[in-house]
Amino acid sequence: MNDVAQTAEGKAGAYRVLARKYRPRDFSGLVGQEPMVRTLTNAFATGRIAQAWMLTGVRGVGKTTTARILARALNYRTDTVDRPSIELTVPGEHCEAILEGRHVDVVEMDAASHTGIDDIRDIIDQVRYAPVSARYKVYIIDEVHMLSNQAFNGLLKTLEEPPPHVKFIFATTEIRKVPITILSRCQRFDLRRIDASLIKQNLAHIGGLEGVEADDEALAAIARAAEGSMRDAQSIFDQAIAHSSGRVTAETVRDMLGLADRARVIDLFEHLMKGDVAAALAEFRAQYDAGADPAAVLTDLAEFNHLVTRMRFVPEAANDASLSQEERIRGLEFSRNLSVRVLSRTWQMLLKGIQEVQGSSRPIAAGEMVLIRLAHAAHLPTLDEALKTLEDMPAGDGSGRPGMGSPSAAASSPVAGASMQAVSSQRVPSGGGGGQTMRLIQAAPAEYAAPPPAPIQAEAPTTPVKSLADIADLADANRDMAFKVQFKRCVRLVQIEPGRLSVSLTEDAPKTLLGDLNARLQKWTGRRWIISLSNEPGGKTLAEEESGRRETALADARTDPTVAAILHNFPGARILDVRIPDAVADEAAEEMPPPEPDPADDDDL
Repeated sequence: MNDVAQTAEGKAGAYRVLARKYRPRDFSGLVGQEPMVRTLTNAFATGRIAQAWMLTGVRGVGKTTTARILARALNYRTDTVDRPSIELTVPGEHCEAILEGRHVDVVEMDAASHTGIDDIRDIIDQVRYAPVSARYKVYIIDEVHMLSNQAFNGLLKTLEEPPPHVKFIFATTEIRKVPITILSRCQRFDLRRIDASLIKQNLAHIGGLEGVEADDEALAAIARAAEGSMRDAQSIFDQAIAHSSGRVTAETVRDMLGLADRARVIDLFEHLMKGDVAAALAEFRAQYDAGADPAAVLTDLAEFNHLVTRMRFVPEAANDASLSQEERIRGLEFSRNLSVRVLSRTWQMLLKGIQEVQGSSRPIAAGEMVLIRLAHAAHLPTLDEALKTLEDMPAGDGSGRPGMGSPSAAASSPVAGASMQAVSSQRVPSGGGGGQTMRLIQAAPAEYAAPPPAPIQAEAPTTPVKSLADIADLADANRDMAFKVQFKRCVRLVQIEPGRLSVSLTEDAPKTLLGDLNARLQKWTGRRWIISLSNEPGGKTLAEEESGRRETALADARTDPTVAAILHNFPGARILDVRIPDAVADEAAEEMPPPEPDPADDDDL
């Protein structure tokens, strides 16, 4: 009994996780880092070996492993080879000890736990001595960005002029936190994220060596979940083997990681693009009941949306080995049928929705609300599409019949789409607090169609509208003095054409000003206007122009001989105001008394 227990305990103690068991031992085993290997091969072949290297990249791409292999290459020695070499097929004298991290001349230090100047002083004191048995004394400092400023400063001189028998290898995931003075003294290698297809191939190879069967879809899911990290992929695969106790299937991986079935995610995406809210909610709830995390489902939707968008411009992306057959075929189909604007809008809504779900106390409810918004927006035109549709619709013909630009005509227009059922309103804010309300009119079912609005009686405008002053004259002619004052004070002209007006607003403009302007112009001119809020600064407001003319008149008054003589002959006399006839009515409408004169200034306005 004890023998059996000891045997079981020995087997359990002998087990090594896959990430350690299959750690590369030479440069040929590094996956996805060919540019770095090529550079080192050329450097070793020509004898141009650097004194320090900086290895940077995300977790799990092989920084520490590369550092150990590099230390092995620097100290490579066999019965026939006694020089630094990249070819490490035959184990050397120091290779095993270096790879296991127990060689006396290869010192590994974790900067996360040795951050101070005292730890660096130990290194500085030791570099003076020659290596005990190896060719080079190699210092590997992991997470070097964790060193303190004093530690970095203490290392500078030694790093710039190290003894010929010393080499430094640094590794970090936060290259921006390493001082430039350190970086400039190192040869830098950026270890890239490993492609999902290469990770999938590596996992399949490991599965063959371990005698474990794994579905292609399961390996692809693990490769995607690893996000470019080989160590993470091997750890997940190790966990999946233990979880399945046999064949590793896609369902096993999804259950373990809380992922949704990729085919079901594509079905959910299709329901959303069709605007089928009921089917989308039913599928989402089914995935949730099966164990999928709501945020993970939305993340998978965003990834598939990105894949479809990429396939639209790069159809070769469908050849990615990490993709399932379902993703290839249906992704290409969606890429041909969906516009870039729809895909871009869906992407933005999903990114915002993922944050909402992650921060919500009720993630399933938050996720359903996100899907409802996505399905509702599937058939809505984008803002520029709506503007283009309105621009292409002619105005009323003056015969009492509404033109194509009217709501009733828009409801029957094929552009609107027979499946559109709602009337949505979107406010476009301005930097100054103003805004424009744009209504996107969509077709409703015939049995619920509202009666058409009363047509606008077209009348020839009494005043041609070619400037802001013409609009102010129209307001004056229609005795709308309150609007005229707001208009003159808050509106800057950018561009004006027949039926089109582009303006910018001042910071104190009322939020309803553009809507009021649109309604009044339509009423006063008898035609439909398209008024847009521009990001350009525009010209001066009418009030600013009048103020400028008043200042000019005031200056002219000061230089007038008669006025100058009066001011001279009557000490204490001053110019209080210069009246401009066009502005008198506006000032009365504002009901603001003129400013009190300042006795200290004889030239007050």
